[in-house]
Amino acid sequence: MAKAVFINLPVADVAASTAFYEAIGCIRDARFSNDAASAMIWSDTISFMLLGHAFYQGFTPKTIIDAKTTSGALFALPFDTREEVDAFAARALAAGGHEAHGAEDLGFLYSRGIEDPDGHGLGPFWMDPTHAGGETDPTLAETSA
Repeated sequence: MAKAVFINLPVADVAASTAFYEAIGCIRDARFSNDAASAMIWSDTISFMLLGHAFYQGFTPKTIIDAKTTSGALFALPFDTREEVDAFAARALAAGGHEAHGAEDLGFLYSRGIEDPDGHGLGPFWMDPTHAGGETDPTLAETSA
């Protein structure tokens, strides 16, 4: 069995979040979805689990953060081209997402900063495959410091 990742996100409105994630390209898996949660398939091995706050709270005694004011995680999502990154961002913004920051172009890496309606950070990006596994651009350290 392939290893899989299920990203559990607390959401204020399961139906609204489901619509957003469908708009950005996820497919709802009805087998693991109901009024309290939606299983949203991103790829063969990655799914976003959108959990209403009451349901999410059953998995942890910790306080649920307000992702609009507190950053808990950022999810980088790879795409094959810059155009696909921009198309994803356009779909997300049209579906109620917010732009966390504009396009960042480092030449070999192009990315956008998007937040879903609850404030969870999504980072669609494209990386030049000739740079994958190669040396890091020295200017990257300067821009991320």
